[in-house]
Amino acid sequence: MAESAPRALAGEAMAGRLRRDLGTLESYAALLGILIGAGIFTVTSRAWALTGPSVILGYIALFPVILATSVPYAAFLSTPLGLEPGGEYTHISRTLGEHRLAFVGAWLKIISYIGAEAFLANSLADYLIAAARGRFDPATYRLPLALASLLFFYFVHVIGVRWFGRLQVTMCALLGVSLIVLIAPGLFAIRVENYQPFITHGLEGFLASLAPLFFSYAGFESLAQAAGEVKDSTKRLPMVFLKGISGAALIFVLMSVVAFGVLPGARLGASRAPMAEVASVYLPAGAAWFVTFGAIMALTTSMNSTMLVPSRLGIMLANDGLTPRWIGAIHPRTGTPVWGLTLTLAASALLLLGNQISLALNVAVFALVILYLLHSLTFLLLPRRNPALARLIGVNISPSLQRAAAWISLIAMGALVAVQVWQDAQTMRSLNPLRRISIQALTSVELLLAWGLVGLALYAFARRRGKREARA
Repeated sequence: MAESAPRALAGEAMAGRLRRDLGTLESYAALLGILIGAGIFTVTSRAWALTGPSVILGYIALFPVILATSVPYAAFLSTPLGLEPGGEYTHISRTLGEHRLAFVGAWLKIISYIGAEAFLANSLADYLIAAARGRFDPATYRLPLALASLLFFYFVHVIGVRWFGRLQVTMCALLGVSLIVLIAPGLFAIRVENYQPFITHGLEGFLASLAPLFFSYAGFESLAQAAGEVKDSTKRLPMVFLKGISGAALIFVLMSVVAFGVLPGARLGASRAPMAEVASVYLPAGAAWFVTFGAIMALTTSMNSTMLVPSRLGIMLANDGLTPRWIGAIHPRTGTPVWGLTLTLAASALLLLGNQISLALNVAVFALVILYLLHSLTFLLLPRRNPALARLIGVNISPSLQRAAAWISLIAMGALVAVQVWQDAQTMRSLNPLRRISIQALTSVELLLAWGLVGLALYAFARRRGKREARA
């Protein structure tokens, strides 16, 4: 938190502004890229172990919940708050008129996205090594490839958001082609008997599967961090949220229909690359390889979007005096927060080098669920806490439907929190703390409390520093 960065560069960079170089196409690419990422290519087989082919029903059941959760985002983004980055931090702090809760939420989100970036880099390295078909030793090349991918996306973001958008659109187009290659012929290779039994472990197993399946949808809100760089963002982004999530849900359902219809569940559940194995059943070798290439594109589009988030949150925190100003510095030539991006790169690389990705990643989805809950609650409080802002909502959804969506989200996120707490309590009862630490199996609740306390300490430090500067 100290002002030890080069002051000259920081002062120069603060004169810059974010550039509105992203349009509707780039916005859809950013949203779909982070949704159709590692989740759908990996989580499907894990969820099968809990509930069998009814994973398909799980994706369908979660869709209205995620869509309802996105409605408050769309509403906030249709107001003047939709002109700036910050997402939940901006919406919560400007609605409630206090920053402590918003700061801790932003801190947890930054930790989650840095962990996700390191995890995606590691996964991308594994897929690249697998695509090379034994030419490279994983133990030797995994870390260099992961670090190289981080550096690549870092430089893309540093040189300008326009290049982020162009690269994202290109990679999403390639991902889209690979999905068509996977899904279209796969619908004709389905064997109905593979869907039996549909729900293998009853209602309890089905409900347990919803938490990991939620991982596929988590992260949709990252698009809000691009609000300061999208042209006419208050009109474009609300509809991109609603239509983009709907499109992603359709893809999830179609992919799971093909996956469970083509391969027996046991074989699918044991596969490290389930979608590639599905494609190998009915596609020639070249086309099946293209599906593996699609998985690589899914990871790269997720990495590209994930890199954006922490630095944009840093801009708003710096503007509010809760971090040193240089963290939110925007370079006048590139229009990008170079120092914020550099910190994201450094933190992600340290997690990879120290093999400590789980310290940040294991709290990611749980932290996001809590943020979604707080965001929906804040939206319900908006008319009473900030009526002037509430009157500026311009999204084309009736106020009663907006409130209903927020209530649905609040209840659903509360249920997911309760399920996670119950599962973590079971883990804590079965493993003592020292054992959990030794095998890197600290629960989401424990990690959330630890990181949350760090966030509160940083907030207290920032407030004291601000008061000292005000007196000086």
